[in-house]
Amino acid sequence: MPRKLSSIAPGWWDYTTLDSSIIEEVAKLTPEKMLQLSRPGFKVVMYDTLEDFYLAEALEYVTAWQQSTPDNPVGICGPIGPTEQLPLVARIINDLNIPIQSAHFWGMDEWFIDGKEASPDHPLSFEKADRKLCFNRIKKELVMPDKNLHFPKADTAAYRRSWDGVRCAVMQGGQGDIKHWAFNDPPKREGKYVDDPPPPEEYRKLTTRVVDLHPITIAQNARTSGGGNITLVPTKAITVGPVETWMADKVSIWHAGMHDNPFGQRLTTYMISKNITDTSVPMSLLADHPNVQFNFYRPGIGDCSVVMH
Repeated sequence: MPRKLSSIAPGWWDYTTLDSSIIEEVAKLTPEKMLQLSRPGFKVVMYDTLEDFYLAEALEYVTAWQQSTPDNPVGICGPIGPTEQLPLVARIINDLNIPIQSAHFWGMDEWFIDGKEASPDHPLSFEKADRKLCFNRIKKELVMPDKNLHFPKADTAAYRRSWDGVRCAVMQGGQGDIKHWAFNDPPKREGKYVDDPPPPEEYRKLTTRVVDLHPITIAQNARTSGGGNITLVPTKAITVGPVETWMADKVSIWHAGMHDNPFGQRLTTYMISKNITDTSVPMSLLADHPNVQFNFYRPGIGDCSVVMH
């Protein structure tokens, strides 16, 4: 019996195709019950203020880069959602005079437009945001050389090679409305995957690649970055893959309550905790990673009660 059609986009897989019993159980979770979902390999952490939340996120960059030496380089893979931590990273490094010349950074993703990656002068460019908010603010005598900054390109070969010989201490990220990390969106409902989504072990084989974006992802990026103007948002992107994700010592996801909603934050926490992996919810595949941490801004968790506005 084929699974139900998505109530969002019938040509795609997404969390609305899950069994209703999971949906009902997730909606009941309180923040206290979410904390209890920690298990070996998966840790749930909560912060009571945004200052504490973003400072802790920024310190993941700094502590990762402090481990780096010329003989044993260390890097971090970081997102553009959220971005509030990036200026804090630069301030900490500058004020404490921390040299990070041997460290590395991988951008998680970039837009794909007209057959190539978005130019750094594109208004929505992720590389532009990383440089403007962080790397261009770090003192020249402290910052890593440009060759240690790795941003995804349409030809992904060089980006994929950059992971060889450099330890990724942390892959940081947010969670989108469609339950992705980076742009690892659910797949389309087509070909041999009309009745069921691809098995997790197949999705795990995906490397950095060009992807089609789920309609919800396009709408979300218009909301968070383009003032709601969906026509500004590209429909394709280049994204770091599960293969590179599993090369990271730790995957650290930051939920401030602005990129995904109360239900979504609960859903992936529950699925990872209970080892329920389903490619209609790509974030759930992190249940198989040995070291995952979910970080929540407690007031941003909200609740799933029905309120008419």
